[in-house]
Amino acid sequence: MGRERNAPVSGVVLCSAYAGLRNQGLGLAEAAGVAPRVEEIRAMGLWRQVPPAWWPAPVAARMVSPPPERLAIGVGGAGAAVVAALRRRGHLAVQVQHPRMPLDRFDLIVANRHDEIAGPNVVMTRTALHRATAARLAEARGVWGPRLAHLPRPLVSVLVGGSNGRFRLEAREGEGLAGAIAGMMRRDRVGVAVTPSRRTAPAARAALEATLGPLGAWVWDMEGENPYFGLLACADAIVVTIDSISMVSEAVATEAPVLLASLPGRSRRIALFLRGLREAGRVRDFAGRMESWGVTPLDDTGLAGEALLACLQRAGGFSG
Repeated sequence: MGRERNAPVSGVVLCSAYAGLRNQGLGLAEAAGVAPRVEEIRAMGLWRQVPPAWWPAPVAARMVSPPPERLAIGVGGAGAAVVAALRRRGHLAVQVQHPRMPLDRFDLIVANRHDEIAGPNVVMTRTALHRATAARLAEARGVWGPRLAHLPRPLVSVLVGGSNGRFRLEAREGEGLAGAIAGMMRRDRVGVAVTPSRRTAPAARAALEATLGPLGAWVWDMEGENPYFGLLACADAIVVTIDSISMVSEAVATEAPVLLASLPGRSRRIALFLRGLREAGRVRDFAGRMESWGVTPLDDTGLAGEALLACLQRAGGFSG
C-alpha cells in the first residue's frame, strides 16, 4: 500500500476507556503504517455529565494533555471534542465515527454508512474499523488451532457482548442464548467455543458455562490469554450478539459465515448497519441451527488506511 517512508509517522489515538473505541483508532493507524500511542480521555467532575460536543476547552480543562505527536486520531464523541481542539493548535485532526459537531473542524473523518453524513473530508465505510487483519488472524490460528483441536468440527465460535443501554444481555438473555446454542450442538453435531467479553454480565457467563460446558463446549473463563482473535481465526461459522458493531465488523472480516444472535432492545444505527450486511448476504439471523454459505471477507479498514495515508501526504508526510 505504499507506506514506506524515510521516517515513520507517529500518532496518538484519543478516546474514552473502551476497548472497541481504542481498537478502531489503532486499526486505522496500523492500516496506514502509523506507529500509534493510545491516550485515554477521562472527563472529571461535572464534565462527565456534559456531552463532549459541549466541552468549551477540552485540552485546557485537562481532559487530556497536549500530545507531542502532530497526528491526533479521535474516536467517539470525547475523541472528537479533543482532536477538534488540538487542530486549532496545529495538529492534524482525524476523527473516527460521527463527530456530532461541524465536519469542517477535522482534516479527515472516517464514518460508517449508517452514520449518514457526507462531506469532502468524509470517507464512508461499511463496517467499523478494527485490528482483525489477515496476518493477525493467521498468527492467532497458529496458536489457537492446536488448543481447540479437541472440539468437533465444524467449529462454531460464539462472540458474546453485553448490556449497553441499547440492548440487554443479562441472566435471562444468557440462558436463552445458551439454550439456542445447546440445541444447535445437539441437532447439528458442531463443536462450540465461546468467548464472553468484559461487558458480559457474570450471570450470563454462568448460564453459558452451566448449559454448554456439560455438552463439551469450550467457554473462556476470562482468565489468561484472551482467545478472541483465535476464535475468529479458527471458526467455520460465527455466532455474534448484535449489541456491538465492532464485534460484528470483526466477525465479517473473516472467511466464516456470520449468524446474528438477537437481543431485547433497539438501536437505529445498529439496525441500519445490520441491514446493509444482510442485503450484502454477509450475515444471517441465528435461528438455533448451524448454517454455511459462500462468503468473502468484508473489511474496509484498509480503505480507511489509504485515506489516512493520503491525508498525511497532503499535509507533507510529517514524521511525528
